[in-house]
Amino acid sequence: MASAKIAISLDKGLLAQLDDFVGSRTFGSRSQAVQEAIRGHLGSHGRHRLARELAKLDPKAEARLADFGLGEDLKSWPEY
Repeated sequence: MASAKIAISLDKGLLAQLDDFVGSRTFGSRSQAVQEAIRGHLGSHGRHRLARELAKLDPKAEARLADFGLGEDLKSWPEY
């Protein structure tokens, strides 16, 4: 995937921690470390959002919707 350069400002303490990660060979470069941090955060955010949306659903209502009209459909499905 193509990369784009950006400029960011970091707290000196945070930069020191980032450099420690890179120095301990946890990451090959600052860019890799920042990319992984962003990727992890965005992935976590997406999973939390999905969980929040799923929590809004009523399991009984969803089951009724899933079963609606299923009896007739089953008769027309081919045998496997």
